[in-house]
Amino acid sequence: MKTILKILGVIILLIIVYAVIAMLAFGKDYHYEKSIVINAPKEKVWQQISSMKAFNQWNPWMKLDKTMKITYTGNAGEVGDKYCWDSKNDDAGAGCQEIKELVLNEKQKTEMTFIKPFEGQATSEIVLSPVGNATKVTWTMDTEQDPMMKIMRPMMDYQMGKSYEEGLNNLKALVEK
Repeated sequence: MKTILKILGVIILLIIVYAVIAMLAFGKDYHYEKSIVINAPKEKVWQQISSMKAFNQWNPWMKLDKTMKITYTGNAGEVGDKYCWDSKNDDAGAGCQEIKELVLNEKQKTEMTFIKPFEGQATSEIVLSPVGNATKVTWTMDTEQDPMMKIMRPMMDYQMGKSYEEGLNNLKALVEK
């Protein structure tokens, strides 16, 4: 019994040490990015990123709840183009994403507001760069993290990596077909 208590004590101590190190080591600013090369000119890729409806054709989070309520507002393909989602599934949650900047065939920048299961804001950019006859697509997200979220940063990096990879592969398949 003493051995089990010692092992549990060591595990708890390691968790506490990790939490303190994470809060001190990681800054409040969080940045994630992932890229893919798509075998198509940037004008063709642009068609799939320049509006929220087009974005949602390959957005990996749309599959989390096929019954979530989606509302589009603004003019498609213009600054102010926006969609809001609301799901009973906490994995999907609720929030809005709005286009804040468009640079024709080069960049789309959005702002996301999360309402549930947690509140927060983030910005995202999708940047297109020519690579020969292909296009490099770089998708980023930036946000601020509170101290508790800093502890979960390695898990967040893992989840973001999976989601961004899935989304970029969806985009690649859509554009290259």
